[in-house]
Amino acid sequence: MSLTGTPFLYLLIVLAVVAVLVPLVLWSRLRGPKALRAAARLLMLLFAQGTAVALVFVLVNNSNNLYDNWDDLLGTGDHVHQAADLGANGTGNIALDKLPKVKQKFSPATGPGMREAGGVQVTQLKGQVSGVDAEVYVWLPPQYHLPGWRHYKFPVVEVLPGYPGSAKAWFGSMKAHEQLLPLMRSGEVAPFILVAPRTNLLAGVDTGCANIPGTVNADTWLSVDVPKMVTDNFRTQPAPGGWAVAGYSAGAHCAAKLAVAHPDRYRAAVSLSGYNDPIGESNSLAAQTRALRDANNPYMLLRKAKVPPQIALYLSGQPRDGYEAAMALKQAAKAPTTVHVVYLPRTAGGHTMALWKPQVDTIFRWLSVQMGKHGVKDPTASAPPATRKAGSTRAELASGEPSGGAAGRKQ
Repeated sequence: MSLTGTPFLYLLIVLAVVAVLVPLVLWSRLRGPKALRAAARLLMLLFAQGTAVALVFVLVNNSNNLYDNWDDLLGTGDHVHQAADLGANGTGNIALDKLPKVKQKFSPATGPGMREAGGVQVTQLKGQVSGVDAEVYVWLPPQYHLPGWRHYKFPVVEVLPGYPGSAKAWFGSMKAHEQLLPLMRSGEVAPFILVAPRTNLLAGVDTGCANIPGTVNADTWLSVDVPKMVTDNFRTQPAPGGWAVAGYSAGAHCAAKLAVAHPDRYRAAVSLSGYNDPIGESNSLAAQTRALRDANNPYMLLRKAKVPPQIALYLSGQPRDGYEAAMALKQAAKAPTTVHVVYLPRTAGGHTMALWKPQVDTIFRWLSVQMGKHGVKDPTASAPPATRKAGSTRAELASGEPSGGAAGRKQ
């Protein structure tokens, strides 16, 4: 029975109701020795508490898309078959254009939100270079199958969840495709293909989107294997101009790092409540050594870059939760790198979907402008003076107002 499936949720609801009714009916009717009656009552209480905790956990998990299946929850899943040393560029000097085309079979995805806005499809991809074998979810914009667009190549945004987090989160909890469908139909947002690859590749740890020989090649999975598969199966614009990456929390860190490290693969990145130093996630494999931390820290990569990357970064955060890290990147950036920072006050909410979900509208309008969609208004172009800070209503959260003033760095 699926962890996130409706049958399991309904089963827990029934068990929770039974757990309440059984003591009401049997509590005073129990017969036998005193010790036996006490044990029976204790079991009834434990059963009631256990079903209540399980029901609350499942409701929270379904709402936030934390664990996708039982393997993720129990820490028994492993999606890495090999992790060769692929060198600094993450390709092992393999000529990627010489690799055979990856032709995949897709099926309708299941779960909350997966059938909305035209539906999300899923495939199981065996990475030719990374050695990762995992699922990838794809949503196609409403224009994709229209006759007048049959020769058009579409821009792509890879969307990454936090840790722990399901690849479905941008469609389930964030409802990105449901929010974007009417905006794409009206031309307010570019018709992006949304791609959500699995990022939880090893049991019980965050890969940090890093390549660690002998352990995992998460960077190559996300920036090489997944883009190649999407390009081989759909009409997509070429990299880097037609590709971007977006994420929240640990996924935000990954988005910024991937774009800074691979300006030949991505033109833009969106980071919502991200961090720079991988040690920001205590379970990150990229935080194990100082060398790994520096190699996967977008702030350090920007500072050490011999040639500033031609990328655009959109970074939003609250004090001590993404804002300082964003300002550090802004201060380290040199043209042609551009960095747009949005300050969100503590009153806007915490490190939750309630903070990130309202920003979907604005970040995709921003991406549309950065990636050359003509006729789309830049949501940051007419922003108020930098001394004004964004509010906490849904409209204000989505306004994309820039930050003002300097802040302490958090790298």
